[in-house]
Amino acid sequence: MTPFSYERAADAADAVRRAAGPAAKYLGGGTNLVDLMRETIERPQRLVDVTGLSAEIAENADGGLVIGAAARNTAVAEDRLVRRRYPVLARAILAGASAQIRNMATVGGNILQRTRCIYFYDDEGSRCNKREPGQGCDAIGGFNRNHAILGASPSCIATHPSDMAVALVALDARVQLRGAGGERSVALAELYRPPGDRPDLETVLQPGELITEISLPAAPLAARSDYRKVRDRASYAFALVSVAAALSVDDGRVSDVRLAFGGVAHRPWRAWKAEAALRGARAEAGAFAAAAEAELAAAEPLKDNAFKVDLLRRTMIAALEQLAGDRA
Repeated sequence: MTPFSYERAADAADAVRRAAGPAAKYLGGGTNLVDLMRETIERPQRLVDVTGLSAEIAENADGGLVIGAAARNTAVAEDRLVRRRYPVLARAILAGASAQIRNMATVGGNILQRTRCIYFYDDEGSRCNKREPGQGCDAIGGFNRNHAILGASPSCIATHPSDMAVALVALDARVQLRGAGGERSVALAELYRPPGDRPDLETVLQPGELITEISLPAAPLAARSDYRKVRDRASYAFALVSVAAALSVDDGRVSDVRLAFGGVAHRPWRAWKAEAALRGARAEAGAFAAAAEAELAAAEPLKDNAFKVDLLRRTMIAALEQLAGDRA
Protein backbone atom coordinates (compact mmCIF):
# COMPACT_ATOMS: atom_id res chain seq x y z
CA MET A 1 0.00 0.00 0.00
CA THR A 2 1.24 3.49 -0.84
CA PRO A 3 1.93 5.69 2.23
CA PHE A 4 -0.74 8.31 2.95
CA SER A 5 -1.75 10.81 5.61
CA TYR A 6 -5.05 10.76 7.51
CA GLU A 7 -7.19 13.71 8.63
CA ARG A 8 -10.66 13.80 10.19
CA ALA A 9 -13.02 16.56 9.04
CA ALA A 10 -15.13 18.41 11.62
CA ASP A 11 -17.85 19.39 9.14
CA ALA A 12 -18.50 19.67 5.38
CA ALA A 13 -16.70 23.00 5.01
CA ASP A 14 -13.70 21.64 6.86
CA ALA A 15 -13.70 18.52 4.69
CA VAL A 16 -13.67 20.55 1.46
CA ARG A 17 -10.86 22.72 2.78
CA ARG A 18 -8.79 19.72 3.81
CA ALA A 19 -9.35 17.96 0.46
CA ALA A 20 -8.13 20.93 -1.61
CA GLY A 21 -5.14 20.15 -3.78
CA PRO A 22 -4.12 16.97 -5.61
CA ALA A 23 -4.18 13.34 -4.50
CA ALA A 24 -6.75 13.67 -1.69
CA LYS A 25 -9.69 11.28 -1.26
CA TYR A 26 -12.70 11.39 1.01
CA LEU A 27 -13.00 8.36 3.30
CA GLY A 28 -16.45 7.12 4.31
CA GLY A 29 -16.89 3.52 5.41
CA GLY A 30 -13.88 2.57 3.28
CA THR A 31 -15.49 -0.67 2.09
CA ASN A 32 -14.44 0.01 -1.51
CA LEU A 33 -11.68 2.61 -1.28
CA VAL A 34 -9.55 0.68 1.21
CA ASP A 35 -9.80 -2.46 -0.93
CA LEU A 36 -8.60 -0.48 -3.95
CA MET A 37 -5.75 1.00 -1.92
CA ARG A 38 -4.63 -2.47 -0.86
CA GLU A 39 -4.55 -3.46 -4.53
CA THR A 40 -2.71 -0.18 -5.36
CA ILE A 41 -5.46 0.73 -7.84
CA GLU A 42 -6.13 3.86 -5.77
CA ARG A 43 -3.07 5.68 -4.44
CA PRO A 44 -4.21 8.79 -2.56
CA GLN A 45 -1.61 10.76 -0.65
CA ARG A 46 -4.16 12.10 1.81
CA LEU A 47 -7.39 10.67 3.23
CA VAL A 48 -10.00 13.03 4.64
CA ASP A 49 -12.34 11.13 6.95
CA VAL A 50 -15.93 12.35 6.47
CA THR A 51 -17.70 9.81 8.67
CA GLY A 52 -18.36 12.55 11.24
CA LEU A 53 -20.58 14.50 8.85
CA SER A 54 -24.37 14.35 8.96
CA ALA A 55 -25.89 10.88 9.08
CA GLU A 56 -29.37 12.16 9.85
CA ILE A 57 -32.43 10.80 8.05
CA ALA A 58 -35.16 13.43 8.22
CA GLU A 59 -38.47 14.28 6.61
CA ASN A 60 -38.40 17.52 4.63
CA ALA A 61 -41.16 20.09 4.12
CA ASP A 62 -42.66 18.50 1.00
CA GLY A 63 -42.96 15.05 2.57
CA GLY A 64 -39.79 13.64 1.05
CA LEU A 65 -36.66 12.54 2.89
CA VAL A 66 -33.18 13.97 3.29
CA ILE A 67 -30.44 11.43 4.05
CA GLY A 68 -27.05 12.57 5.29
CA ALA A 69 -24.23 11.21 3.14
CA ALA A 70 -22.54 9.68 6.20
CA ALA A 71 -25.63 7.60 7.06
CA ARG A 72 -24.74 3.91 7.23
CA ASN A 73 -26.50 1.65 4.75
CA THR A 74 -28.00 -0.43 7.56
CA ALA A 75 -29.46 2.66 9.22
CA VAL A 76 -31.18 3.67 5.98
CA ALA A 77 -32.57 0.18 5.36
CA GLU A 78 -33.96 0.04 8.91
CA ASP A 79 -35.41 3.55 8.98
CA ARG A 80 -39.15 3.52 9.62
CA LEU A 81 -40.01 6.12 6.97
CA VAL A 82 -37.78 4.52 4.35
CA ARG A 83 -39.38 1.11 4.88
CA ARG A 84 -42.91 2.51 4.71
CA ARG A 85 -42.59 5.08 1.94
CA TYR A 86 -39.71 3.72 -0.17
CA PRO A 87 -39.58 -0.08 0.34
CA VAL A 88 -37.62 -0.46 -2.91
CA LEU A 89 -34.73 1.40 -1.29
CA ALA A 90 -34.70 -0.72 1.87
CA ARG A 91 -34.86 -3.94 -0.17
CA ALA A 92 -32.10 -2.83 -2.55
CA ILE A 93 -29.78 -2.10 0.37
CA LEU A 94 -30.52 -5.44 2.00
CA ALA A 95 -29.79 -7.19 -1.31
CA GLY A 96 -26.25 -5.79 -1.33
CA ALA A 97 -23.05 -7.06 0.29
CA SER A 98 -23.08 -8.59 3.80
CA ALA A 99 -24.52 -7.29 7.07
CA GLN A 100 -21.02 -6.40 8.25
CA ILE A 101 -20.28 -4.36 5.13
CA ARG A 102 -23.69 -2.65 5.26
CA ASN A 103 -22.96 -1.65 8.86
CA MET A 104 -19.77 0.11 7.70
CA ALA A 105 -20.71 1.49 4.28
CA THR A 106 -22.05 5.02 3.96
CA VAL A 107 -24.64 6.29 1.50
CA GLY A 108 -22.21 8.73 -0.11
CA GLY A 109 -19.55 6.07 -0.52
CA ASN A 110 -21.99 3.52 -1.89
CA ILE A 111 -23.06 5.87 -4.65
CA LEU A 112 -19.44 6.50 -5.64
CA GLN A 113 -18.09 2.96 -5.42
CA ARG A 114 -16.11 1.86 -8.44
CA THR A 115 -16.65 -1.04 -10.80
CA ARG A 116 -15.86 -4.62 -9.74
CA CYS A 117 -14.62 -5.53 -13.26
CA ILE A 118 -11.90 -8.16 -12.79
CA TYR A 119 -9.72 -6.48 -15.42
CA PHE A 120 -9.93 -3.16 -13.53
CA TYR A 121 -8.56 -4.88 -10.43
CA ASP A 122 -5.83 -6.77 -12.31
CA ASP A 123 -3.24 -4.00 -12.24
CA GLU A 124 -0.31 -6.15 -13.29
CA GLY A 125 -1.85 -8.43 -15.89
CA SER A 126 -4.63 -6.64 -17.79
CA ARG A 127 -5.21 -3.53 -19.84
CA CYS A 128 -7.94 -1.20 -18.55
CA ASN A 129 -8.92 2.24 -19.85
CA LYS A 130 -10.72 3.01 -16.60
CA ARG A 131 -7.51 2.45 -14.67
CA GLU A 132 -5.20 4.01 -17.28
CA PRO A 133 -6.82 5.91 -20.20
CA GLY A 134 -5.58 4.84 -23.64
CA GLN A 135 -4.27 1.52 -22.41
CA GLY A 136 -7.03 -0.62 -23.94
CA CYS A 137 -9.78 -2.86 -22.54
CA ASP A 138 -9.10 -6.57 -22.12
CA ALA A 139 -12.67 -7.17 -20.97
CA ILE A 140 -14.06 -6.56 -24.48
CA GLY A 141 -12.37 -9.64 -25.92
CA GLY A 142 -12.05 -11.44 -22.61
CA PHE A 143 -14.43 -13.04 -20.15
CA ASN A 144 -17.32 -10.58 -20.11
CA ARG A 145 -20.22 -12.50 -18.59
CA ASN A 146 -20.81 -9.82 -15.93
CA HIS A 147 -20.34 -6.79 -18.14
CA ALA A 148 -22.60 -4.16 -19.68
CA ILE A 149 -25.25 -4.65 -22.35
CA LEU A 150 -26.46 -1.04 -22.33
CA GLY A 151 -24.61 2.25 -22.78
CA ALA A 152 -21.09 0.82 -23.08
CA SER A 153 -18.36 2.25 -25.32
CA PRO A 154 -15.44 0.79 -27.32
CA SER A 155 -13.26 1.90 -24.40
CA CYS A 156 -15.14 0.36 -21.48
CA ILE A 157 -17.85 -2.22 -20.81
CA ALA A 158 -17.74 -2.16 -17.00
CA THR A 159 -20.88 -2.07 -14.88
CA HIS A 160 -21.75 -0.06 -11.79
CA PRO A 161 -21.98 -2.38 -8.75
CA SER A 162 -24.37 -0.54 -6.41
CA ASP A 163 -27.82 -1.90 -5.61
CA MET A 164 -28.82 1.11 -3.55
CA ALA A 165 -28.04 3.55 -6.36
CA VAL A 166 -30.41 1.67 -8.68
CA ALA A 167 -33.30 2.25 -6.28
CA LEU A 168 -32.30 5.87 -5.72
CA VAL A 169 -32.24 6.56 -9.48
CA ALA A 170 -35.71 5.03 -9.84
CA LEU A 171 -36.91 7.31 -7.03
CA ASP A 172 -35.59 10.49 -8.72
CA ALA A 173 -33.08 11.10 -5.93
CA ARG A 174 -30.85 14.16 -6.02
CA VAL A 175 -27.42 14.60 -4.48
CA GLN A 176 -26.35 17.78 -2.72
CA LEU A 177 -22.74 18.70 -3.44
CA ARG A 178 -20.33 21.05 -1.73
CA GLY A 179 -17.06 22.19 -3.22
CA ALA A 180 -14.65 25.11 -3.30
CA GLY A 181 -17.08 26.97 -5.60
CA GLY A 182 -20.08 26.55 -3.31
CA GLU A 183 -23.05 24.19 -3.23
CA ARG A 184 -25.14 22.67 -6.00
CA SER A 185 -27.68 19.90 -6.51
CA VAL A 186 -27.55 17.22 -9.22
CA ALA A 187 -30.04 14.51 -10.13
CA LEU A 188 -28.41 11.18 -9.25
CA ALA A 189 -29.24 9.87 -12.73
CA GLU A 190 -27.08 12.69 -14.13
CA LEU A 191 -24.20 12.26 -11.68
CA TYR A 192 -22.66 9.46 -13.72
CA ARG A 193 -20.84 10.22 -16.99
CA PRO A 194 -21.13 7.93 -20.02
CA PRO A 195 -17.88 5.97 -20.47
CA GLY A 196 -17.00 7.39 -23.93
CA ASP A 197 -13.24 7.43 -24.48
CA ARG A 198 -12.50 8.51 -20.87
CA PRO A 199 -14.09 5.86 -18.67
CA ASP A 200 -11.76 6.89 -15.85
CA LEU A 201 -13.94 10.02 -15.45
CA GLU A 202 -16.96 8.34 -13.86
CA THR A 203 -19.00 11.27 -12.51
CA VAL A 204 -19.58 14.97 -13.05
CA LEU A 205 -18.03 15.76 -9.65
CA GLN A 206 -15.45 18.53 -9.74
CA PRO A 207 -12.10 17.97 -7.98
CA GLY A 208 -12.63 18.17 -4.23
CA GLU A 209 -16.45 18.18 -4.45
CA LEU A 210 -18.17 16.33 -1.62
CA ILE A 211 -21.59 14.66 -1.48
CA THR A 212 -23.25 16.00 1.68
CA GLU A 213 -26.77 14.61 1.44
CA ILE A 214 -29.27 12.77 -0.76
CA SER A 215 -32.84 13.95 -1.11
CA LEU A 216 -35.85 11.86 -2.09
CA PRO A 217 -38.97 13.63 -3.35
CA ALA A 218 -42.36 12.71 -1.98
CA ALA A 219 -43.63 9.93 -4.23
CA PRO A 220 -46.86 8.16 -3.25
CA LEU A 221 -46.35 5.47 -5.90
CA ALA A 222 -43.06 4.50 -4.19
CA ALA A 223 -45.04 2.91 -1.37
CA ARG A 224 -45.84 0.20 -3.94
CA SER A 225 -42.33 -0.62 -5.04
CA ASP A 226 -39.89 -3.50 -5.05
CA TYR A 227 -36.33 -4.49 -5.91
CA ARG A 228 -35.45 -7.76 -7.65
CA LYS A 229 -31.87 -8.91 -7.97
CA VAL A 230 -30.63 -11.96 -9.87
CA ARG A 231 -27.14 -13.17 -8.97
CA ASP A 232 -25.00 -16.28 -8.94
CA ARG A 233 -25.26 -16.76 -5.15
CA ALA A 234 -28.14 -16.09 -2.79
CA SER A 235 -26.07 -13.52 -0.87
CA TYR A 236 -22.89 -11.48 -1.07
CA ALA A 237 -22.77 -11.36 -4.88
CA PHE A 238 -23.13 -8.56 -7.37
CA ALA A 239 -26.14 -8.40 -9.67
CA LEU A 240 -26.21 -10.15 -12.99
CA VAL A 241 -29.31 -8.03 -13.50
CA SER A 242 -31.56 -6.15 -11.11
CA VAL A 243 -34.76 -4.13 -11.37
CA ALA A 244 -36.05 -1.34 -9.14
CA ALA A 245 -39.73 -0.78 -9.85
CA ALA A 246 -42.59 1.34 -8.53
CA LEU A 247 -46.08 1.13 -10.00
CA SER A 248 -49.39 2.95 -9.70
CA VAL A 249 -52.49 1.41 -11.31
CA ASP A 250 -55.91 3.03 -11.76
CA ASP A 251 -58.86 1.17 -13.32
CA GLY A 252 -56.53 -1.50 -14.62
CA ARG A 253 -54.19 0.92 -16.36
CA VAL A 254 -50.73 2.16 -15.44
CA SER A 255 -51.08 5.72 -14.18
CA ASP A 256 -47.42 6.08 -13.19
CA VAL A 257 -44.30 3.94 -13.07
CA ARG A 258 -40.60 4.11 -12.21
CA LEU A 259 -38.04 1.62 -13.48
CA ALA A 260 -34.27 1.37 -13.17
CA PHE A 261 -31.87 -1.48 -13.94
CA GLY A 262 -28.66 -2.62 -12.26
CA GLY A 263 -25.82 -4.87 -13.39
CA VAL A 264 -26.21 -3.99 -17.05
CA ALA A 265 -24.57 -0.59 -17.59
CA HIS A 266 -21.82 1.71 -16.37
CA ARG A 267 -24.40 3.47 -14.20
CA PRO A 268 -27.79 2.66 -12.70
CA TRP A 269 -29.88 2.57 -15.86
CA ARG A 270 -33.13 4.51 -15.77
CA ALA A 271 -35.56 2.79 -18.16
CA TRP A 272 -37.14 5.90 -19.61
CA LYS A 273 -38.43 4.19 -22.78
CA ALA A 274 -40.11 1.40 -20.83
CA GLU A 275 -41.74 3.91 -18.50
CA ALA A 276 -43.08 5.93 -21.46
CA ALA A 277 -44.45 2.77 -23.07
CA LEU A 278 -46.23 1.73 -19.89
CA ARG A 279 -48.01 4.96 -18.90
CA GLY A 280 -51.65 4.58 -19.89
CA ALA A 281 -51.22 0.94 -20.93
CA ARG A 282 -53.13 -1.98 -19.45
CA ALA A 283 -51.35 -3.28 -16.34
CA GLU A 284 -50.83 -6.75 -17.74
CA ALA A 285 -48.07 -9.05 -18.88
CA GLY A 286 -48.35 -8.19 -22.58
CA ALA A 287 -47.82 -4.48 -21.95
CA PHE A 288 -44.97 -5.20 -19.54
CA ALA A 289 -43.26 -7.35 -22.19
CA ALA A 290 -43.71 -4.68 -24.87
CA ALA A 291 -42.20 -2.06 -22.55
CA ALA A 292 -39.21 -4.29 -21.87
CA GLU A 293 -38.70 -4.78 -25.59
CA ALA A 294 -38.78 -0.99 -26.11
CA GLU A 295 -36.04 -0.47 -23.53
CA LEU A 296 -33.89 -3.41 -24.54
CA ALA A 297 -33.93 -2.72 -28.28
CA ALA A 298 -30.70 -0.78 -27.70
CA ALA A 299 -28.98 -3.65 -25.88
CA GLU A 300 -25.61 -4.73 -27.30
CA PRO A 301 -24.70 -8.01 -25.64
CA LEU A 302 -21.19 -9.43 -25.77
CA LYS A 303 -20.05 -12.99 -26.44
CA ASP A 304 -20.54 -14.14 -22.82
CA ASN A 305 -23.52 -12.10 -21.62
CA ALA A 306 -26.29 -12.33 -24.22
CA PHE A 307 -28.31 -14.15 -21.55
CA LYS A 308 -28.67 -10.87 -19.69
CA VAL A 309 -31.10 -9.48 -22.27
CA ASP A 310 -33.72 -12.15 -21.71
CA LEU A 311 -32.97 -12.40 -17.99
CA LEU A 312 -33.53 -8.66 -17.54
CA ARG A 313 -36.71 -8.76 -19.62
CA ARG A 314 -38.16 -11.57 -17.51
CA THR A 315 -37.06 -9.96 -14.24
CA MET A 316 -38.70 -6.67 -15.15
CA ILE A 317 -41.96 -8.37 -16.16
CA ALA A 318 -42.03 -10.42 -12.96
CA ALA A 319 -41.44 -7.33 -10.80
CA LEU A 320 -44.25 -5.42 -12.48
CA GLU A 321 -46.63 -8.37 -12.34
CA GLN A 322 -46.06 -8.66 -8.63
CA LEU A 323 -46.66 -4.95 -8.07
CA ALA A 324 -49.79 -5.04 -10.22
CA GLY A 325 -51.11 -7.99 -8.26
CA ASP A 326 -51.22 -10.03 -11.45
CA ARG A 327 -49.13 -13.16 -11.42
CA ALA A 328 -50.84 -14.66 -14.43
